[in-house]
Amino acid sequence: MGLSYFEAHFALYEKGDFYETHFDAFKNSKNRVVTVVYYLNEEWKESDGGELVLYDEAQNFIAKVPPCADTLAVFLSEKFPHEVLVAHAKRYSIAGWFRVDIREGVPLPLESLA
Repeated sequence: MGLSYFEAHFALYEKGDFYETHFDAFKNSKNRVVTVVYYLNEEWKESDGGELVLYDEAQNFIAKVPPCADTLAVFLSEKFPHEVLVAHAKRYSIAGWFRVDIREGVPLPLESLA
């Protein structure tokens, strides 16, 4: 896959927050390749909402992932559109991306220069 580095951020969705359907990378953008989302929500209830919903490239429903603690979702960034449904309680996660582009200010590994 030619992955060069990983970036991540901590995400907090407040009550009422959501994220509309999107891709994490545009086709052939050569940046984000693999998306990972790790959930940190202890004792999450179905009524708390905030599920990650994954679709295929034709916008057909694939799966709904509740943001329960120790759940990890992994998918190709430019292949699977997804959304976050409205959270009815604070929702915590770490979202990250394995990337193929070059991070500014970080030298390439020696083997890539051969």
